[in-house]
Amino acid sequence: MGQTLQVVLIAVLLPIAAAIVQRRARKDYKRIGRLTTLSSALQLSVIVLHAASSYVLLDSRLGAIDTGSPLFGIALVLVAGGLIMLGANLVRLGMRKTVGQDESGLTCTGMYRRSRNPQILSYGIAVLGYSLLWPSWNSVLWVVLYVIIAQMMVRTEEKHLQQAYGDDYVTYCQRTPRYMDLPGMK
Repeated sequence: MGQTLQVVLIAVLLPIAAAIVQRRARKDYKRIGRLTTLSSALQLSVIVLHAASSYVLLDSRLGAIDTGSPLFGIALVLVAGGLIMLGANLVRLGMRKTVGQDESGLTCTGMYRRSRNPQILSYGIAVLGYSLLWPSWNSVLWVVLYVIIAQMMVRTEEKHLQQAYGDDYVTYCQRTPRYMDLPGMK
């Protein structure tokens, strides 16, 4: 299969798969108030498929990295910083709550005071950094695909949290940005 066909298939099929998974997640949230193990695994699978698609969309050869480029240092900082923040957020929230299976209350402390979605943001920072190691139009596509997938996940979860926590969640949304505290980002 040619490289162009692989890129087109990923660009089309990955968002479709993400939409199907989010439809399943919405049904679980509505039916039982949390994600089932299957829905959690499917959501994780979409993220893993996105990560694996880097082998097609990005050059991914260590020898192809331009270590003399100013982007190299920026990329390393973004990858390392994003992964460290992701790990810290996962530990802080706990795995069951992270994957939507523990609805023991609204978390508004720690990084959740600065972002309603610090894990999505942290992984996105790592994705951006990784793509800068092999800058190309395909790396832009890879980042855009992550943004699309992440936005689908966030919208599904937000609707559930609004229904589960009502005014408490609305108040939280009013004071905390969805991703980062930049003008127009709440």
